[in-house]
Amino acid sequence: MDTQTVRANGIRLAYRAWGSDDAPPGAAPAVLLHCRGADSTDWDWIASPLSAARRVYALDLRGHGRSDWPGTYTYESMRDDVLAFLTVLGIERVDLVGHSLGGAAAYLLAQQHPERVRRLVLEDVPAPFPLNPPRPPAERRDADLPFDWAMVLQTDEQRNTPDPVWWEHMGRITMPTLLVGGGPTSLIPQDHIAVLADRLPDTRLVTIDAGHLVHETRPKEFLAAVEAFLGD
Repeated sequence: MDTQTVRANGIRLAYRAWGSDDAPPGAAPAVLLHCRGADSTDWDWIASPLSAARRVYALDLRGHGRSDWPGTYTYESMRDDVLAFLTVLGIERVDLVGHSLGGAAAYLLAQQHPERVRRLVLEDVPAPFPLNPPRPPAERRDADLPFDWAMVLQTDEQRNTPDPVWWEHMGRITMPTLLVGGGPTSLIPQDHIAVLADRLPDTRLVTIDAGHLVHETRPKEFLAAVEAFLGD
């Protein structure tokens, strides 16, 4: 699958696309947003079967993979990148799927522009609660990384002390939402995901006992849950 690029929100965003432009009537395109440290290739097993019924796009978030590494990384900037990507490609309404960091960018976009998101899937996503104790400073390993280390430091800072507005605006996410939790072995507190499910107006919560990397560890179960939800 070839990587393509667009200029959006002042940076170059790399993405990959599956499926025909002649999607069935009413089938919204799907946009997939990866977790921290990954890139669009993380979705290969999911994107290909999902594209049988729709056009599917997977992005490299800023600071990852072949997208630009501009040195400035916030959840809000990633949200704005995705919105600009949709605008450049002329996509009015989308099914948005986000994992972890990508899920946080997805729910921020759904808060700000609910009219642009038909359905929302959040895979083992962190709820915007302050961490106590805070996450300690990350230590960079001696290796060439496929992402900008500055992104790790800056997103850790926001993860420790998220903007309270993120939680206050959860009620704006009015579209049907599927929350997929990774179960007790996940690094994301599953009780936080349950509280998030209670906060959103129209939510379904599914737990797949796979740890944090749900769609990688148990792809068949994840795909079945997502396809059923998007096609309901």
